[in-house]
Amino acid sequence: MIFDLMHPSEQIVLLINRVYQKGLTTTSGGNLSILDSEGNIWITPSGIDKGSLTPDDICKVLPDGTVIGKHKPSVELPIHKLVYQTRSDVHAVLHAHPPAMVSYSLIRKIPSINVIPTPHQVCGKVGTARYEVPGSQELAKGIVDEIAKGYNVVIMENHGVIACADSLFEAFKKFETINFAAELSIKAHALGTPEELTDEQVALNSKKGFTTLGEFIPQSHSSDERKLRKEMCALIHRAYDQNLFTSTQGTFSVRLGKDSFLITPYNVDRKYIQPEDLVRIDFNWREAGKMPSRSVGLHDLIYKNHPEINAITVAHPIHLMAFGVTKTPIDSRTIPESYIAMRDIGRVPFGTSILEPEKISSMISDSSPVVLVENDCVISTGSTLINAFDRLEVAEFTANTIIRAKQIGDIVMISEEEVEAINKAFNLK
Repeated sequence: MIFDLMHPSEQIVLLINRVYQKGLTTTSGGNLSILDSEGNIWITPSGIDKGSLTPDDICKVLPDGTVIGKHKPSVELPIHKLVYQTRSDVHAVLHAHPPAMVSYSLIRKIPSINVIPTPHQVCGKVGTARYEVPGSQELAKGIVDEIAKGYNVVIMENHGVIACADSLFEAFKKFETINFAAELSIKAHALGTPEELTDEQVALNSKKGFTTLGEFIPQSHSSDERKLRKEMCALIHRAYDQNLFTSTQGTFSVRLGKDSFLITPYNVDRKYIQPEDLVRIDFNWREAGKMPSRSVGLHDLIYKNHPEINAITVAHPIHLMAFGVTKTPIDSRTIPESYIAMRDIGRVPFGTSILEPEKISSMISDSSPVVLVENDCVISTGSTLINAFDRLEVAEFTANTIIRAKQIGDIVMISEEEVEAINKAFNLK
């Protein structure tokens, strides 16, 4: 999908529907706009169901203030206008009320964006605007005062959040990412105190990835490769819909042969990724014209060291990452299915995937197919795509149930004797 070639009204509808479907705003809440090259502002209408908007519902506001369309523009139009007047580099604005960010707006704090590297890199520093009446010039001025300082994301006290960027999709990525950081912080506080990364650790993450891969043009695509491309995309979409991936985070790979595999591309929206977007890696060469995920080196290493592994996921599921950012131990002995799928969850400090990838590869085994990298990611491996995905899903399910259980009572894990009975019944040892 070439987002930038879509009409502004189509872009707005696509993303407001996505915001609504992910539960990040309500039927009546939120507004998006685009400033086009002619100086027109395309903006969501006021008081119209955000779950059923069509391009015909989007308002066009001319530079002289004339409104073209069948509805009134959003009451927050003054904010959008003032943002565009203040920042010449901004051509899109997104405002909504995601529950996690609203929660932070109620306690008038900013969620930590340094518990994992991505929020800091995508959002930068976050500003705060004082509470004012919605639609008022005072509210617009308070927000723009923060945006004028260079902030691209601003929390609105007792209200929500606003994100701006050069394009609407870039604004959406900032919006989705800051809400991910807020959700993660809330889940983490249910376990303990989140530990933030230092500036040096955040900078270390930027060194991740192969930059020396040569390019090749595939001469053919086998039937198996075509099938795996389709299956992989279906699971990537599922991972996004189940909040295991975000638009900017999450990687899948699948083995094609001894020295060949497919992997998710870098910086391509996971929601709409297509088979032709996937990157084929052959003998440390990448498919021409495509950039693979920055974790491609780790995937390559695991495949070389583990011939029994045919699929890998790298993800950032919120509940499991809450254990990772608080250094809280996690045990798979909650229900038999969790133990059978994962056995022991490996754990390494932040930076290991970059500085010591061999350590992660050496930890992976049938009895430890999932590894949690603190303040970074979760690595899940399997014999097939669905096997690796299932283990990722089960790991997140397990973390979710433990966090919920802690809120209602003392947890009783499956005993050692009961574990041995499971091992015997399912031939796990």
